[in-house]
This record gives sequence, C-alpha cells and structure tokens, in this order.
Amino acid sequence: MLFDGVDLLDVTGPPEVFSLALRETEEAAGYRVLLAAATTDPVTTGAGVRVLPDVTFAEAAAGAIDTLIVPGAVEVDAERRVHPLVDPRLVEWVRVLAARAHRVASVCVGAHLLAAAGLLDGRRATTHWSTARRLAADHPAVTVDADPIFIREGDVWTGAGISACLDLSLALIADDLGEAVALRVARQLVMYLKRPSGQSQFSAPLEQVSTTRRVEDLRHHVLRHLDAPLTVADLAAYAHVSDRHLTRLFKTELGMTPHAYVESVRVEKARQELESSDATLERVAALCGFGTTDTLVRAFRRRLNTTPTEYRRRFRLPARH
Repeated sequence: MLFDGVDLLDVTGPPEVFSLALRETEEAAGYRVLLAAATTDPVTTGAGVRVLPDVTFAEAAAGAIDTLIVPGAVEVDAERRVHPLVDPRLVEWVRVLAARAHRVASVCVGAHLLAAAGLLDGRRATTHWSTARRLAADHPAVTVDADPIFIREGDVWTGAGISACLDLSLALIADDLGEAVALRVARQLVMYLKRPSGQSQFSAPLEQVSTTRRVEDLRHHVLRHLDAPLTVADLAAYAHVSDRHLTRLFKTELGMTPHAYVESVRVEKARQELESSDATLERVAALCGFGTTDTLVRAFRRRLNTTPTEYRRRFRLPARH
C-alpha cells in the first residue's frame, strides 16, 4: 500500500528481497509485486522520493490478494517525538484489502494502521520501539511486544522498526519457500536470516513522561543517585509516601513498578557508558548501581536480550582524535 509520507524503505525493501528470491529458485517466479494507492498519481514518500503506483486500491480490491503489506508513516513534533500517521480513509482501505488477502503484514508503524482497522485485536504484535507505548495505549485489545523483529499471529504478521522490513520479508520467503531459500537470500543481502537479538537494544527506554511533580522529582532523584540502593522503601521515604502509594504512583504515571523503573534507568546509563567509554564491566556495574557484573549481565539479558560485552561490540562509538 502506498500513501503520501510513507517510509521509503518500507515500500522498496520487501520488493527487493522478493526479487532476490527470483535469483535463488524458479519457484519464486510466483511473486508479483504491485504497488497500490488511492489513485495512480505519483506518491511522495517521507524521504521526498516519488513512487508511481501500479494500481488503485479499488482495482486491487477487485481480485484476490496473497499478501497485503501495509507500511507506515510518521511525523516528528517540535520536541523530536515521533507520532504515527493514521488516516481514517487509509484505515478503511486496509480493512477492505485485508478481507481479500490470504495474509496481512505491517512494516514498522504500519502496525498502527492494522490496529486501527481492528486486525490486531486479541493478537500479539510489534512495531517500531519509539511508538510501541502509543500503540498499546491506543489499542488495549492488542498485546504489544516492542522487542521482536517480527511477530506472526496466524495470518497476520507485524514487523519492527524500518529496516526490519527486510527481516520480515525473509520470514515470509521462509514460510513460502523454506528456510534454505531464505538463507540464500539473506546471504545475498549480507544479513542474518534471524538477528541474534531484538530491537530493544536500539531503543531509548527513558522516554517515559510523567505528569505529576512528585513523580518527576523522583525520576530526577533516581538519576542523581544511581549508586545508592534505591529500594521501594528508600524512594517512598524520599517522597514521604507509603511503599504501596509509591508503587501505585509509578504504575499510574510510568506504567511500571519502582524496581522496574530503577533497573531501566540503570541499564540506560550502562548503555551510555558502554557506548562512550572503555570502562571495565566492573566499573560500569559500580557506576550504575548494579553492584556486580553478574547483576549487570542479568539486567541486560532481561531488558535488551543481549550481553553488555556484545552490546559494546556493536555500538561502541569510535574515539575522537
């Protein structure tokens, strides 16, 4: 599906992967990609590149569709926060076309369009990490998991952030033609058939926004005292509230327990240290309040599905001279 502002890679990525399958097996000749839009006029993508549709939505709805791929589009506000674009007219076409499709897949924030069309109710789904909380808030009937690169729930697939359209397309090829063919295509793309970890390693978990001064003050207190124990009792005493009331405040304002929030802040601080310094894991653990490297490693595995060493290997910033 095409529409103004759509992410360019969301549109061009899957066809490129399917075209590579043609080189690996004659069976893939069954793939035929059509770009559909409201009209056949050129569509301007979010990157400013214009793309020419093959057919209109109405023409696509006149026949059977094997796979409907729904990409996404975003806008960025003055505070550089990302918001998914959900046009009600487009949502209605998603409903119409999905009813004609054997399977439906969303790419990146395209999951918001599927959710608005009611296609994700009662299902587990993923999207770009930056809009996952928004998806969960707007659609309580959807179980949102921001970590997986893609999720399959029956005949509905959802993909994670932008470049994950390649992973999703490889998974669709594996489903159609087997993992051996998908692996050969992955080699042509110079990428993993299955990434070793999810998209949480790329996210910014400290983007929670609190609405009360008390919780905002607690958040700043946590940031200033990461090397302190920061137990529920410690935080409750600082805020002059009971342990139970503190937990209720955090769940209401930030959607998590005080313990989970403190751990997320410590992991974020550790990520920054691993990216920008050569400090040992022992030093990072001490700076961030984990105490031991074992605790640091367990928190990374729990939050980011990777290890501190592997994270540093992938994301260490080059030293400036």
